[in-house]
Amino acid sequence: MKTTVGLSGGVDSAVCAYLLREQGDEVIGVTMKLLPGENTDARKVAEFLRIPFYEIDLTREYNEKIIEYVKDDYRNGRTPNPCVRCNRDVKFGFFWEKIKEAGIEFDRFATGHYAVIDFNEKTKRWQLKKGTYAEKDQAYFLAMLTQEQLSKTVFPLGTMSKQQVREIAARAGLPVAEKKESQDLCVGDYKQFFPEDGSGPFIELPSGKEVGRHRGIFRYTVGQRRGLNIGIGYPLFVLKIEPETNTVYVGKEELLMRHTVRIRDVCFGTTGECLPGTEGTIKIRYRDEGRPGRVRETGPDGTVVLEWDEAARAVTPGQLCVFYEGDYVGFAGFIC
Repeated sequence: MKTTVGLSGGVDSAVCAYLLREQGDEVIGVTMKLLPGENTDARKVAEFLRIPFYEIDLTREYNEKIIEYVKDDYRNGRTPNPCVRCNRDVKFGFFWEKIKEAGIEFDRFATGHYAVIDFNEKTKRWQLKKGTYAEKDQAYFLAMLTQEQLSKTVFPLGTMSKQQVREIAARAGLPVAEKKESQDLCVGDYKQFFPEDGSGPFIELPSGKEVGRHRGIFRYTVGQRRGLNIGIGYPLFVLKIEPETNTVYVGKEELLMRHTVRIRDVCFGTTGECLPGTEGTIKIRYRDEGRPGRVRETGPDGTVVLEWDEAARAVTPGQLCVFYEGDYVGFAGFIC
């Protein structure tokens, strides 16, 4: 089995490559170049494991697909989720294409993500399952992967804890065994993309009164309290952002509570559909523990409306909403 491993330079991907090599795979190390400079830690891991190593330049694709997406979402009053987009479009998309263009043949692709992929013989679909240990589960960030992407991917760390991974790295003597926890790819300080002065009104609801001036809609997200600098005697929170009028609406915290959410760009997982009345668990952000809910309706425009009995706080446009059926990703989409 010829397996390419996406080496990030961190301990997770290093252990992923080590385990696959130990089980007999023909392992090839590949890393994405998104910024100037070389990923020296990824190269060190490949040299230590004595596996071929390639650096794939994706700076243009990353800028066009991820940076522009982030800028567009902030301009339109949404809060983007670059890690989800990067996984689907870059890491499991353009990266694969460029690897093939470089003449590197492989049977499957592996990363150090904490999630599980299996095949459902009944539905004939590939399924994404939560990682065994909740503290490191990353199925949320992978929920937009397509059937084709899942069919060619393996996550060797899906049933492991971070401690187990660290122990394997130490026993193997991997050069990154003691490296601190790495962060997912990000765009840095997104404020660099916008003019310093984008001021507009803060409008309180339900009164409709202007209670201050904001410093640009890109600086705010639904649910935010800190940094508003509005002194009217009680706490205010961002309720809604209206890019057409450059307005940020604020109000008391109870106005943030919602019982429904509409999602778009839906990617289907376990069954390939979402029927009204289907029960599951809904997460509206990564750190959300999730709450029981159901499919309320599907629209002709491809959107899906979900509902739950226990109100959720700060349903944020642009963030990913994932509908789980047990431990499996049923479907996912971006909040409208």
